[in-house]
Amino acid sequence: MIRIENLSKSFGSSLVWENVNMTIEEGETIAIIGKSGSGKSVLMKHMNALLVPDEGQVYVKDRNIFDLPYAELRRIRQSFGILFQGGALFDSITAFENVAFPLQYFSSLSESEIRDRAMECLEQVNLADIGSKSTAELSGGMKKRVGLARAIVLEPECLLYDEPTSGLDPQTSDEINDLIIRMADELEITSVVISHDMHSVLKVADRAAFIDKQKLSWFGTIDEMKNADHEDLVRFIRASEYQISKTGVES
Repeated sequence: MIRIENLSKSFGSSLVWENVNMTIEEGETIAIIGKSGSGKSVLMKHMNALLVPDEGQVYVKDRNIFDLPYAELRRIRQSFGILFQGGALFDSITAFENVAFPLQYFSSLSESEIRDRAMECLEQVNLADIGSKSTAELSGGMKKRVGLARAIVLEPECLLYDEPTSGLDPQTSDEINDLIIRMADELEITSVVISHDMHSVLKVADRAAFIDKQKLSWFGTIDEMKNADHEDLVRFIRASEYQISKTGVES
């Protein structure tokens, strides 16, 4: 579904990564892992042309998204749902209104159809009873789930998750992980998960891409990762496991 070819990106004189090549198959869940500041989220933002590379191409369904006219690019972007790291909810409206918002701007549904679809999505993330609550009343885990309901409301073909378990306790993190798996299975959706939480990666992903030292340093299946002898990857995994065991919180 997504093919990345020879992608390079810098900000000014600072190189983020170069010559990244990766293919994400339809229906699979890919985890992009690496240290903070390694450019994981920057790579994700190239997948729907929120950022433009210095060199290289991204193909979505064999179409080079950087060559598309704006109207076609907008349609491509609407095929992606995004769960932002902090949820990115609007504080001044209710949870239900946050979920309904994309339908009001990007669909031709009637008000009753919008209401039904928004409630359906809240039910899918196990929050059917909190639609009338303001975002200030929600816990961190609830905000992430409302953000996920909003991400799926337009029935996307691909979901992008930016650090979905960041800042959550282990139990809430597992609830989010279970939802990622459910969304992939029930909606038959392609998923890209940006994370440095190895517990989450091992649970939800089919394959993992390790960004390190300004390049795509390793790419393979989860089983291959468990047995990898790649020195930097092994060090990263061990450090992540140590952090979780030390704090009890997946950061």
